[in-house]
Amino acid sequence: MDAIEVIRAKRDGSELTTAQIDWVIAAYTRGDVADEQMSALAMAILLNGMNRREIADWTQAMIRSGERMDWSGLDRPTADKHSTGGVGDKITLPLAPLVAACGAYVPQLSGRGLGHTGGTLDKLESIPGWRESLSNEQMLHVLRAAGAVICAAGSGLAPADRKLYALRDVTGTVESIPLIASSIMSKKIAEGTGSLVLDVKVGSGAFMKTPESARELAETMVALGTDAGVRTVALLTAMDRPLGLAVGNALEVEESVEVLAGGGPADVVELTVRLAREMLEAAGVSGKDPEDALRDGSAMDAWRRMITAQGGDPDATLPRAAETMTVAAPASGVLAALDAYAVGLAAWRLGAGRARKEDPVSPGAAVTLHAKPGDAVREGQPLLTLHTDEPERFERALEALEGGYAVGASAQELLPLVIDRVTP
Repeated sequence: MDAIEVIRAKRDGSELTTAQIDWVIAAYTRGDVADEQMSALAMAILLNGMNRREIADWTQAMIRSGERMDWSGLDRPTADKHSTGGVGDKITLPLAPLVAACGAYVPQLSGRGLGHTGGTLDKLESIPGWRESLSNEQMLHVLRAAGAVICAAGSGLAPADRKLYALRDVTGTVESIPLIASSIMSKKIAEGTGSLVLDVKVGSGAFMKTPESARELAETMVALGTDAGVRTVALLTAMDRPLGLAVGNALEVEESVEVLAGGGPADVVELTVRLAREMLEAAGVSGKDPEDALRDGSAMDAWRRMITAQGGDPDATLPRAAETMTVAAPASGVLAALDAYAVGLAAWRLGAGRARKEDPVSPGAAVTLHAKPGDAVREGQPLLTLHTDEPERFERALEALEGGYAVGASAQELLPLVIDRVTP
């Protein structure tokens, strides 16, 4: 076979055979297919799509490009969760120890933020000493010590996806549902978890802007997981407004700890508990309700064990930005809208995110929300606080927020927090 034959087949709208897919993924992984050739194929897939069999073959080929983890030696079932990303989405932080406190092991491989969406590893690196890079043996040690581990995927896990993801990011092919689904699921299946709950975000602050596109992605990923023998379910959840009251790395860790202590914003608590129940049901674990684990302190105990086992200090003071600026309500009334994308973009411009994977992030950069859509506000009342170490960033952050919030007589209609549930 050769790459041009495969590119032409998909360009012309044909199905790729299993043999063609196996060959092109293996050849690209070892460097025999050039980046420009894989870029052309990715664009052909974006434009012409793939059917379920092609996506399943593509996913399995990426899994076979590397190692597959095995947790069969553990004495409890494993459960994992993946979010497609959003603004203020810190749910993984309280969720993993919460599910561990209720009886399942949680081997959570997470990623970094890019653009306006935050990354779990960036948030946790705000904690002094915490380590994101663990060997498989170290992951097993943390799991046995704490019941949950959150860390980066090793270089041996789906290396074909690692190459292809970086390529898609610079070739305008990120939005392809077959490529999104196979990218996520190749890593999650290779991770070896027995069950998986997908949190597919919907709205301006998410990659999927409409419930229809999010449902298509969710159904595709649930089918991939099911076909691979992983018990998989998906929730479609709202990302038309930020989640919680903190958008930024260290402040999102603080908000997560508040949830584990039995407090925190109502939307973060609601979604964390709902996802925990879904994970426990998928893993076949019963006996302790997540709300009880938040109340009795067992979830917080699991968090402290997990952070400590990964070298972090759960009692350490987290970084704070040196400079702040307040954005006040322009009039009295109701906060009618607060756009998730605008807030995420502002946090990014303050230093909380990155434009390229190699860019550093500021742990203290953030946007704090003082009101949510539907709340009554008074003219001059603080709506948002901007946090940064570099005051010259304020101007561009304020530009990002222009048109991103409004005060009126009533709130615009919002998506329900949980929009839909997708099962096999």
